[in-house]
Amino acid sequence: MVATLEDTKRQAIAMKLADMKALQNLLIANEQLFINSCNDSELCDRFRDMLEDDRKNLGVLETTIIQYGIQAEPKETTTKMIEAVQKLMKGSELTMFEKVGQHELLKHQQTMAGLLVHKAAQVVGADIEAAITPLNTVNFENRAHQEQLKGVLEVLGVRELTGKDPDQGVWARVQDAMAAMSGIIGGAVTRTKEEMNIAEIITMDHRKVDTIFMEIEKTDDPQKLQEFFGQLYKDLSVHAAAEEQVVYPAVRSYYTDTQALYNEQAEMKQMLAKIKALNPSSSDFKAQIQQLKAAVQAHVKEEENDMFPQIRRNFSEAQMEQMATQFKAAKSTIQQEMAKKS
Repeated sequence: MVATLEDTKRQAIAMKLADMKALQNLLIANEQLFINSCNDSELCDRFRDMLEDDRKNLGVLETTIIQYGIQAEPKETTTKMIEAVQKLMKGSELTMFEKVGQHELLKHQQTMAGLLVHKAAQVVGADIEAAITPLNTVNFENRAHQEQLKGVLEVLGVRELTGKDPDQGVWARVQDAMAAMSGIIGGAVTRTKEEMNIAEIITMDHRKVDTIFMEIEKTDDPQKLQEFFGQLYKDLSVHAAAEEQVVYPAVRSYYTDTQALYNEQAEMKQMLAKIKALNPSSSDFKAQIQQLKAAVQAHVKEEENDMFPQIRRNFSEAQMEQMATQFKAAKSTIQQEMAKKS
């Protein structure tokens, strides 16, 4: 059995996420330019707040791409558009009002891309919905930035046309609009700290795998079974390799059962290889999947109930966040290596 199925829908979502990452870097560069050329303290403060959010959200996008598990490059048209905008932003052809206007349009584009990925995930697969959960924060904050940019544009536009400031009620309207959005979307998408720690990142992987097992159980369609197993195979393989590179060596001196975790993952890899050789139409396919599920769930229970408390006891929050960064970097490298081999 082929481990992965060429799935244009999933690849298209991966490319859209790559587009979003490229555009996020452009938004960050724009806001830095605005701060450098701004002589209004209030507007500068608003640009600084957006820049801080966007730098954090670049990390969220990178996490989402790694959790999604498919690496892609931005579309050529996206790359060309970004190059053209960069030239305009650095040049003198546009006024500050016009540059911020272009920036607001880019924010709208980013917002719509995030919402599109969210809606597409609902159609394509529950495992994708699980993987892109962090994107909700980015979508909400981009909408909030749009409202703030409308206020900035009103200030800049009135000044450009009249040399005077507009009615100061502009910022009250912006705050009302942002408060209304927060009420509609709810607090689930707000971020209480800048980075996820290693326990949170690993838990996200665990929940995504749970979702794929559920999807496999719900269908008898051989093509769907092949597609879901292909994703399961990649996710478990990458997750295990990254843990063995980053997490297990770090906790070995604190967690006495670390070798058991290595052994369990070696057994899991053998089970994956056995299932990979099966035809998804065979009667043994789902039975083998159930055995794999039981082994994975036992392994997950040991990590979350036994290993995580040891990590929290022996590592500071900053150290756990640093381990998460290393874990994500390892996953990204392994995903790229797997893509080259496939």
